[in-house]
Amino acid sequence: MSPPLPGPLGGTELIGWRIDARPFAPTWDSGEGAFRFGGRWNSQGVRAVYCALDPATTILEVAVHRGFKRMDTVAHVLTSFHITNPADVHVVQTDDLPNSNWLRSGPPSAGQQAFGDSLLQAHKFVLVPSVVSPNSWNLVFTAARASGAYTLRVQEAFALDTRLHPVA
Repeated sequence: MSPPLPGPLGGTELIGWRIDARPFAPTWDSGEGAFRFGGRWNSQGVRAVYCALDPATTILEVAVHRGFKRMDTVAHVLTSFHITNPADVHVVQTDDLPNSNWLRSGPPSAGQQAFGDSLLQAHKFVLVPSVVSPNSWNLVFTAARASGAYTLRVQEAFALDTRLHPVA
């Protein structure tokens, strides 16, 4: 399947992307990791699913947490899914945040997680600027809230470009 074209080039679909270690690919939208540990935009106990609007940002987001070595040596799966109605996506601009430091590298604050929890309760999908790639977007949702608003597009084996994990 070819990558979708951006809107200005004739694309009509809004696609989300996610990478998981192969054993977790079947449950890609469970939010299990975020449920157990919390995340930048959710507190522990909330089943947030973290994705991006493009596969390159997804790679960077996974690498910043797990490293390129793990992505090179452990089998991963790239998932893409279609968001049925783009109007279901709530866009959070930098100016919408009460604390601009939330978009800087480092652990999230309790306030940031609570802010994210409230967004996830109010909206099917939340689009927030990426911290690791500031000109890119992360897409966060809970499967329960977004049920029926997205469909799995494809899951495929992911192979990291070996230049990202070179021989020392």
